[in-house]
Amino acid sequence: MKPVMVVHGGAWAIPDAFAEASVAGVKAAARAGNAVLKIGGSALDAVEAAVRMMEDDPVFDAGHGAVLNTDGEVELDAIIMEGKTLAAGAVSSVRNIANPVSLARAVMEKTPHVMLTDRGANQFAESIGISMLPTDALVTEEERREWEHCKKYVVGVKELFNSQWGHDTVGAVALDSMGNVACATSTGGIRNKMVGRVGDSPIIGSGGYADNKSGAVSCTGHGESILKVTLARLILFHMDQGRTASEAAEHSLQYMGERVQGGGGVIVVSPTGDWTATFTTERMAWAAVDEDVLSYGLNPKDKFTETVN
Repeated sequence: MKPVMVVHGGAWAIPDAFAEASVAGVKAAARAGNAVLKIGGSALDAVEAAVRMMEDDPVFDAGHGAVLNTDGEVELDAIIMEGKTLAAGAVSSVRNIANPVSLARAVMEKTPHVMLTDRGANQFAESIGISMLPTDALVTEEERREWEHCKKYVVGVKELFNSQWGHDTVGAVALDSMGNVACATSTGGIRNKMVGRVGDSPIIGSGGYADNKSGAVSCTGHGESILKVTLARLILFHMDQGRTASEAAEHSLQYMGERVQGGGGVIVVSPTGDWTATFTTERMAWAAVDEDVLSYGLNPKDKFTETVN
């Protein structure tokens, strides 16, 4: 089976000031995941590597670069799932962890549970040697300024999502040489969210899903809307009915827009290597590696290519 790697850096109104860095970030993450696949690594290892790289990049709202809630705190959500056995792990409202995707994988591999939240997630992280970082180590000066602005003008999360102040999620899907698929999604949520708010990202079937029989999906966009239509699982349902990855993604995003007036984006890979990066927001930074060709884009209908060295 030919490996395929696809990543996204969030679907929102990405301002021009972030555009170049966002595209560079997803290209680097796609290369990192592809490097794992190229040496025979698993799809699970590949999506974790790709998402960790974006969590460490402050241009993205995940790990380093996360947004602040109404109390000025960092609360992070993540999921990881593999399609062979449907094993999954997730964390929500975890505080001040640099790489929540790796903590989610530890939940999957080291506990009998699928999700840990808030205080329990942090206690588990501490028990396996993952230390908390001070908030200032994860939050950029720009985010602190924007948060102060939002507090001053009482800007709501829906308005933020539809503006150039909204930040969003990172994610990855992969197909490895053994024919296994996997997904991972990680986020700091939406700036000025209520304390304890959890969006779609860590919720199995909404922010991500992986099943070798159907494919793998990672979602991004307005979390409450994605939750209401269980977007990841909806896309795979349409693929099970015979639609291509692109058709299923477009149909499901259109449905979400019509049914709950929500915008978003998705990356999808099928068990045969058919893949897509599709969005209904103004922009979504994405990149994919398929047969040593790196494809990437930011605006609707963008698809630039270069050879992977």
